[in-house]
Amino acid sequence: MPKVALYNVSGAQVGEVELSDAVFGIEPHTHVLHEAVLMQQASERQGTHKVKGRSEVSGGGRKPWRQKGTGRARHGSIRAPQWKGGGTVFGPTPRSYAYSLPKKVRRLAIKSALSSKVIDNDIIVLDQLSMSQPKTKEFVAI
Repeated sequence: MPKVALYNVSGAQVGEVELSDAVFGIEPHTHVLHEAVLMQQASERQGTHKVKGRSEVSGGGRKPWRQKGTGRARHGSIRAPQWKGGGTVFGPTPRSYAYSLPKKVRRLAIKSALSSKVIDNDIIVLDQLSMSQPKTKEFVAI
């Protein structure tokens, strides 16, 4: 079982705490941790990009010229994509980029993150956290 120093509010070490091997003592899975971070970053994307297609641009209700006999190419609308002022063919539409990982993979990612913190000695355990008022100055002093 990994052991971590126990500190009081003033910053003095008052003892040690044994942490659970099931959570803090596993070999960190870097790939699962990477997948969890990617999932969180993908969920933060807005996905509000949008362009107008040919049915959304204004105008173009009438056929510009008759189908046969003019010697020009046949067209149905002046708002088709090949015309200036026409709609975009396969442009972006609003969508959600969020996806979810399986529950066991998410739990493994959290355990991997906590275990890597213990391995790097980046975890601090306080015996109790009590403040007289919820002030930032007091929290920074702790």
